[in-house]
Amino acid sequence: MDRSGFVKLAVIGLGLVVASFFVRGFGQLLVGRPVAEMLQAPIILLGFAVLVYLFVRATLDVVGIWTIENPDA
Repeated sequence: MDRSGFVKLAVIGLGLVVASFFVRGFGQLLVGRPVAEMLQAPIILLGFAVLVYLFVRATLDVVGIWTIENPDA
């Protein structure tokens, strides 16, 4: 993975978290609170998992165990 791939995954992860809140908000208007929470759950968990993966990957890069390639170098 290079730095541009890392940034793309970060944008996707944050986008999933934000999208989950929109799904919950509009879902509450359309189908009610319990169903909206069930629709939101997989989206926010996936987004959170992507962000945790990126945090671990960045930490391992700083330590020097698993480097993230720099395409400019």
